[in-house]
Amino acid sequence: MNNEYKLTKFVQAAGCAAKMGPGDLKQALCNLKAENEHILVGFDTSDDAGIYQINDDLALVQTVDFITPVVDDPYIYGQIAAANSLSDIFAMGADVKTALNVVGFDATNISKEALGEILRGGNDKIKECGGSLLGGHTIQTPEMYYGLSVTGIIHPNNIIRNNSAKVGDLLVLTKPLGMGVLTTAIKRDLIPLNLIKHCADIMSSLNYIPSKIMKKYRVSSCTDITGFGLLGHAFECINQNISFSISTNEVPFVKEAFSFCKDGVLPGGSKRNMKFIEDKIIFKTEIDPILQAILCDAQTSGGLLIAINKEDAKEFINEIEDYSFGYAKIIGEVVKRGEKPIILG
Repeated sequence: MNNEYKLTKFVQAAGCAAKMGPGDLKQALCNLKAENEHILVGFDTSDDAGIYQINDDLALVQTVDFITPVVDDPYIYGQIAAANSLSDIFAMGADVKTALNVVGFDATNISKEALGEILRGGNDKIKECGGSLLGGHTIQTPEMYYGLSVTGIIHPNNIIRNNSAKVGDLLVLTKPLGMGVLTTAIKRDLIPLNLIKHCADIMSSLNYIPSKIMKKYRVSSCTDITGFGLLGHAFECINQNISFSISTNEVPFVKEAFSFCKDGVLPGGSKRNMKFIEDKIIFKTEIDPILQAILCDAQTSGGLLIAINKEDAKEFINEIEDYSFGYAKIIGEVVKRGEKPIILG
């Protein structure tokens, strides 16, 4: 990997922009209304993307996201940022069609050549899932950020929501946790190149193929795991009739994240996630505090959390094994609403 530009160093110098926490975001949006008969999915249910119906057979799926550098190699950072942005479309069960670049460019510290590599990495990921880049918008900022505004399409009858899980379904997670901890360690020069490469491979991997494959099975809900962590995004999936019962020993994570977290390497976003979720959980057994932190760890380009029929779960995991680096696992089940939305055991 090319470390010439040290992109993450300039993020640290600028203060490392953090994603707004789930509680603050809900408060900011509470007075906004999306009133239009063609809106099938708005922002009131915390779904991964908005959906606007065009006709009986076609709906547009739209999302936007961007991140500051999580690795130093410009091309790989571009791939990761694009994969992170595209993931919301896949979580809805939709197909990517077009994308626009969203760029904040630190011209003082980042060369134009590096910017070109970032955009090339992003474009390669757009093309990988059959999409087309249409352009974008760039401004000069004191801190580098990059992402995409993405448009996809879906049949209105095929939308996969995040809050429609059925009691009895199993919960499958397709990528490991720990990327928030590990990218923080990358910024502090604490981890070796082989581990950086492993993390980069996971984060730059698209959820495109797992999303395509899941549509063959009886899937009742899906979301992708990003800035609010596993437990924060799981909470967004829960309606008044269900709880998610999660077996913490089954949750996959990159093992090095545990030791770094134990040494205090934890991003601010993960700490906010822990505070937000603490009163929404009931513990069936005592759980290591470090593992609790990783369950709340803010992810970049994380996996899909899928509620799937129990008879389909193992076959689905076997089919996506090559696309999940062997990490995909059944981590729990959907149960009738209990005392709290999330049950940890």
